[in-house]
Amino acid sequence: MTQRQTEQVLEVKDLTVRFPIRGVFGRQDGAIKALDGVTFELHHGEILGLVGESGCGKSTLGKTLMGIQKPTAGSIQLDGKEIAGRTPKEARALRRRLQYAYQDPGASLDPRWKIGRSLEEPLIIHANLPREERLQKVTEILQAVGLPAGHADLFPHEISGGQQRRVGLARILMLNPEVVILDEPTAGLDVSVQATVLRLFADLRETFDLTYIFISHDLSVVRLMCHRVAVMYLGRIVEIGPVDEIMNAPKHPYTQSLLAAIPKVNGIRVTENFWLEGEPADAAHLPKGCRFQGRCPHVQPLCREQDPPDRTVGAQSAACHFAGEIYPPVPKQRENA
Repeated sequence: MTQRQTEQVLEVKDLTVRFPIRGVFGRQDGAIKALDGVTFELHHGEILGLVGESGCGKSTLGKTLMGIQKPTAGSIQLDGKEIAGRTPKEARALRRRLQYAYQDPGASLDPRWKIGRSLEEPLIIHANLPREERLQKVTEILQAVGLPAGHADLFPHEISGGQQRRVGLARILMLNPEVVILDEPTAGLDVSVQATVLRLFADLRETFDLTYIFISHDLSVVRLMCHRVAVMYLGRIVEIGPVDEIMNAPKHPYTQSLLAAIPKVNGIRVTENFWLEGEPADAAHLPKGCRFQGRCPHVQPLCREQDPPDRTVGAQSAACHFAGEIYPPVPKQRENA
């Protein structure tokens, strides 16, 4: 690893987001803990995967980093500079270097504007360039994401979903960001298109010297693309570490359950191997102690009394009192017909 690759680009400490619950007459009656003390760092050039069940806080985290959602507490530092507490102008200048690729690529494109105008708009707002230079950059960025220059004269509805995703990336790249947050970037795409898009992400990372936060529910894609993985459960990162370590030797029982649910060719049926039962706790009324206690097969009295701290086991960190000491249940063996 080079010195440049060890540089810390983004540092998040104790990031918390709470959504108030309004009762009678608008009075606050509790709060939903969407993010609860999230802490991690991101290094130059790496791809950090963010995984977990729907509703665990992955997208909320991405939007909070971007300023789309305001944090309740915590710190977000980009290249050592705190984003929170700055004037809107200062925060906007910092967040130019941190961009968000929406799960729905059409959400960032005005259906009434041609693609060229949508790509040119960030330069009009943030850069003092002559029109000829702006148009030249639009052409260059379109070609960089594998689209012909003629697509600048098309409307979003005139291109496919995969091409819309490329246009969304092109719009992000117009401002030369350092960090790109990819929210479910392959969702809804055919397998062949997914492979093309993933290869594009890899190429753009090299060409534009990018760092990614890769939000996904597809663990096979995360294993292929990412250097490290952070596993989220009910607003907290419960395990984080190198992708090979997480995938081959998970330390948290929730991570173990997610990996047990991955289908395998000629393997145990998912329903036979997936031992996780029940539903996540109510985010507005988290239980005392470990938030995973109601679904964990290894739960002990300590788990019901104390919220587990992050425990380091080798290259991994897991929020479990018994990290490194527990293993997933032995999968059931399929009987021969």
